[in-house]
Amino acid sequence: MADDMTAPLLSDSEVSANALPSCPFRPTVVILGSGDFSRSLAVRLVGCGVRTVVGTRCVNRIPLGLFPDAVELKSQEEALAASQVECVVFMALFPEHYSSLLRLQSALVGKVLVDVSNAAEINIRGASNAERLAELFPHSLVVKGFNTVSAWDLQTGAHDGSKQVLICGDNTKAKRKVLQLAQDMGFHSVDMGGLSASRNIEVAPLRLFPSWSRPILVTFLLFLFFYGYGFLRGILLPFLAQGHNFFYRLALDLVNESLPAVALVMLALVYLPGLFAALLQLWRGTKYRRFPTWLDSWLQCRKELGLLSFTCAALHGILSICLPLRKVTQYKLINTAYKQVKAGVEEPWDEVGVWRSDLYLSCGVLGLGVLSLLAITSLPSVGNSLNWREFTFVQSGLGYSALMLAIMHTLFFGWDFAFHIEAYSFYMPPSYLIAVALPCTVLVCRCFLLLPCISNRLARIRHGWESRNSCPVLQRHQVVANGTSQDV
Repeated sequence: MADDMTAPLLSDSEVSANALPSCPFRPTVVILGSGDFSRSLAVRLVGCGVRTVVGTRCVNRIPLGLFPDAVELKSQEEALAASQVECVVFMALFPEHYSSLLRLQSALVGKVLVDVSNAAEINIRGASNAERLAELFPHSLVVKGFNTVSAWDLQTGAHDGSKQVLICGDNTKAKRKVLQLAQDMGFHSVDMGGLSASRNIEVAPLRLFPSWSRPILVTFLLFLFFYGYGFLRGILLPFLAQGHNFFYRLALDLVNESLPAVALVMLALVYLPGLFAALLQLWRGTKYRRFPTWLDSWLQCRKELGLLSFTCAALHGILSICLPLRKVTQYKLINTAYKQVKAGVEEPWDEVGVWRSDLYLSCGVLGLGVLSLLAITSLPSVGNSLNWREFTFVQSGLGYSALMLAIMHTLFFGWDFAFHIEAYSFYMPPSYLIAVALPCTVLVCRCFLLLPCISNRLARIRHGWESRNSCPVLQRHQVVANGTSQDV
C-alpha cells in the first residue's frame, strides 16, 4: 500500500503529453507616474505575471513598500530605455503634464501609449485628452482605455474582475495588444472603435447614474404631488376653514400616506410601456418598425422604475411598523379606551373592521414579498443565473401578481370609504383613489390583451408575421395558386 501511495498518478510521458501550453510572450509594461492609480495598476500587473517598470521624476521620494518588490522603480528616461520597442506605456499622470514628456518623444517612438485620463467636464469642447496626446506624440500609437476603472477596482484581485474596460484607438495592432492585456488582467475589454470615440469614453465616469436620472425625477415629482395634495387636503384646508391643527402629521403620517401611492403608480409605470408597445404592434401589424423614441427610452428604464417602486414600498412598510411607537397613537388609544369605559362598552368588536385590517395587511405583506423577489432578480448576478423563460415568468407573471396584490391592498384599505360623502372633504378624493386609477387601468388593459383573439394575433406578429398593409413585398406582389406572382 505504501508503494502504491508513493507511486505517481501519471507517468512522465503522460505528464509531458498533457502539460499546459506555455504562456505567450507578454511585453514589458511601463507606467509613467507614481500616484495611486499607478500603484494599483502595478499591483494588478505584477499579480498577472507581467514585468512592470514604473517611471517617475524622482525615484528617491517614493517610500519603501509603496510598490511591490517585483516592480522596477526607475526614472522616466531609464524606464523607457529598459523596455522593448513594442512595450505598452501607461500615461498615469494628469493631462496638463503631458507636455512635460516632450523631451522623451524620441524614446516613445513606436510605443503604445495608453491614455487613462478622464475629462475635466462633461461637455468636451475641442479634442479629447487622448487626441491631444496623439498630436503631441505623432510617432507613437495612442490608445484610450482603463479610465473607467478605479484604483479600487484594480486592487480587488488578479482575476476576479468582470468590469468592462472601454478601449479605442486608430491603430488596430496597438488596440488589440491593449485589449489582450485587459483580458489578462481579468477585465472584460470592449472595443469602442477609433480614437474619436475617446470623447464619449472620457466623460463616461463623470456621469452620475445616467440611467437613473429620469426615474428618480419621476419618483420625486410623484412624491411631491401626493405629499402636496395630502397637505392641502388634510392639513392646510382644515386649518384655514375649521381651525384644526394637524401639522404634526407632516413628519410621518403624510410621508407614510404618500409613499404607497408613489410605489403603486411607479409599479404601474413599469408595465404601462409594454402595453403601449403591444397595442402599437397590433395597430401597425408588424414588429419590424421602430418604436417612438419616448417609448423606447421608457422601456429601457423599467428596471430602475421597479427598484424605486420597491424602495418606496419598503419604506412604507417600515414606517407602518413604527406607527404604534408614536405618542399620537398612544394618546388615541387612551382616548378610545376612556370613551368606551364612559359609554359602558365592555368588549367592543367590529367584525367588518377586523376583516378589513387583516385583508389589506395580508395583501400588503404578500405584495411586498413578491416585489422583493422582483428586485432581487433585477440584480445582474441573480438574473444571469435564470434562463429567458424563468426571467420572463418572474418579471412579467409575478410582476403583474405584485401589481394586483398592491391594488387589493389599497382597495381593502379604502373598503367602502369611496362611496361615503365624508371621504371627499373639500370635494377632494382621498390620495389612494387617485393612486389606484392608473394601476387599475393597466390591469384591465392587460386582461384585454389576454383575450384569445388578441393574444394569438400579437403572438403571430412577434413571431414575424406581418399584415398586408405593413409589408412592402405583399403590397407589390400577390402569390397565386400556381406559384407565379403578379403585380397588384
